[in-house]
Amino acid sequence: MAELHHDATITPSKLELVEAWMGDQRWYAAKGRSPRLRRLASWRLDDPAGEVGVETLLLADESGPEPVVYQVPLTYRDAPLPDAEHALVGTTEHSVLGHRWVYDAPHDPVYATQLLELVQGRVRAASSSTSDTPDDAFTGVPQPSWTEAVSVTGSRVLRGEQSNTSVILDTETRDGASLPLIVKVFRMLSPGDNPDVVLQGALVDAGCARVPRVVGAVAGSWPHPGVDGDHEAHGHLAFAQEFLPGVQDAWRVALRAAEEEGDFTAAARDLGAATAEVHATLARALGTLPTTPETVATTLSAMRGRLAAAVAEVPELRAAVPAVEQVLEAAAGARWPDLQRVHGDYHLGQVLHSPERGWVLLDFEGEPLRPLAERTRPDHRLRDVAGMLRSVDYAGGSHERATGRSARRWVAATQEAFLDGYAATAGEDPRDHAAVLAAFELDKALYEVVYEARNRPGWVGIPVAAVDRLTTRFSTATPQGDLP
Repeated sequence: MAELHHDATITPSKLELVEAWMGDQRWYAAKGRSPRLRRLASWRLDDPAGEVGVETLLLADESGPEPVVYQVPLTYRDAPLPDAEHALVGTTEHSVLGHRWVYDAPHDPVYATQLLELVQGRVRAASSSTSDTPDDAFTGVPQPSWTEAVSVTGSRVLRGEQSNTSVILDTETRDGASLPLIVKVFRMLSPGDNPDVVLQGALVDAGCARVPRVVGAVAGSWPHPGVDGDHEAHGHLAFAQEFLPGVQDAWRVALRAAEEEGDFTAAARDLGAATAEVHATLARALGTLPTTPETVATTLSAMRGRLAAAVAEVPELRAAVPAVEQVLEAAAGARWPDLQRVHGDYHLGQVLHSPERGWVLLDFEGEPLRPLAERTRPDHRLRDVAGMLRSVDYAGGSHERATGRSARRWVAATQEAFLDGYAATAGEDPRDHAAVLAAFELDKALYEVVYEARNRPGWVGIPVAAVDRLTTRFSTATPQGDLP
């Protein structure tokens, strides 16, 4: 393990470097604000060659009304890393080691290699405060169902992610076979287990082939800020799984079908079946709970909050409020399915199509802007069903916006095929819960209204039109909802 130079001075300091750099990163949540950082914890990974320093900082950003905890892995080098100018955090003077180049570590192959070694349990985290000492507050957690030891041969960061950083790893098994993996480094940390790790791990260990195989995770403990000071917290910091190269997500496949006015019903039926299979496996592996009147009231209250937010953003929706309330009132008196763990942010972009395995579901973190405590609670599988129905409608709306031609027949046929496939596999038809399903669809459409009004005003017409269609369809087809 590395020798640490405790009496050395570093100018500028690590915190000063990160503060000047963090505000421009895609995963930094407080856009337009200058970070004000406090160090909570740190740990290291050893470079076997002894040349590169690898350190992960856990930092509280106290620039806003409430502290936010970020994970910032860094590497320290005595010369520039080739072709990595975009990942340079800055340079600093170390009183013992001299001039140092500091990089965002996921872009550094030394970090990527050693992180996967930690995930597999083949190395230990090292202390940032004591030389030659392990730090068992941060550990690798290999997945029980993963049996292949792999070594990294190359790495690259996946572009375009908003809330995390994912690194594609080229790896080899012991017999020389190529096995690509992806490791997700969680940037914003909250106390508790990450649902992406828990749910995908439960699915693969239960034998479900509808998700990528899981290598393992990195877990840790750190002092987390609270209203009355720092408290010990535990959670996941990184997650490694199988990577499926050369496949397309369902959004691109569906959008191309809509643009070509092609039949997507067979694919949608298979997607419905895959969704039901995942829900059933999660229910068996992690259990279910009855939906209580209190849960219904809480869920509908949140939906009314999103209705108010959507009206505030798009005042023309005020005319739709009575029709939306009719749906919510019907849902209040309807029969609700049991609660269970679900995907939580389900749409066409979260599903890949593999020629060998069919539909494969990804990213079980839930909506990334919701608090982790909410994302780890049991929820309603109809939320996932509604999310996919809305995503299909969005594919049709995108086609209509681009071409001016109606995609309503395509949308309706695709949605019905998805529901048919789900019902055939689940043994229960989501359409038997018409009022509850309509409430979740409307809730998602209202969420989309707020998002588009704030981020892409030119697209807000898609969810606004959906609110009108959904309320009209419900009042015409099922005026009494699905009351018992």
